Amino acid sequence: MNDQVLHRNDHNEEHSLELLFADLFKKHEYRLHTLVLKLTRSNQYASDIIQEVFLKLWEHRYQIHTIQNVEAWLYRLTENKVIDFLRKAAADSRLKESIWKNQPDNLNETVGHVEAREYSQIIQKAVDELPPQRKLIYQLNREKGLNYQEIADRLAISKHTVKNQLSTALQSIRLFLQKSARLFLPFF
Repeated sequence: MNDQVLHRNDHNEEHSLELLFADLFKKHEYRLHTLVLKLTRSNQYASDIIQEVFLKLWEHRYQIHTIQNVEAWLYRLTENKVIDFLRKAAADSRLKESIWKNQPDNLNETVGHVEAREYSQIIQKAVDELPPQRKLIYQLNREKGLNYQEIADRLAISKHTVKNQLSTALQSIRLFLQKSARLFLPFF
């Protein structure tokens, strides 16, 4: 009976570690891959490096709870793997040549598209944090293209209020972007 309870507890712990690992993978894989893609200029090499990073995390799954900052740990490990890769590439002329010559022609477009999508998501998070009326005014102006007077008429408020609310909304969004940039700059 005691062995059954221990086995069930081990199984539950393993299952919860699998769920935690899956959550960490979903949360960080895309950004890490984008970062590595910028540095290696190869989707295949970026995928290989990220696979190594998450394989290492899986190998350390029983110690995940002892890692104080998993995100920083993942970025540090990724950084180390990229450095190892770039050292190897520098020493191996064929690898270096394949990185530079076999880049897809549309890599810059793809990276630009990824960056634009990430930037858009950050702006949307900033907009979502605005108070309801300010958010509505921002959306009517930026997304629907309404001018101050049209917004004022639609919401039955003064044009001056619209102008002030939109100005405050833009300031809040700028601050949010600056804070977000500070969080991501060390990694890029």
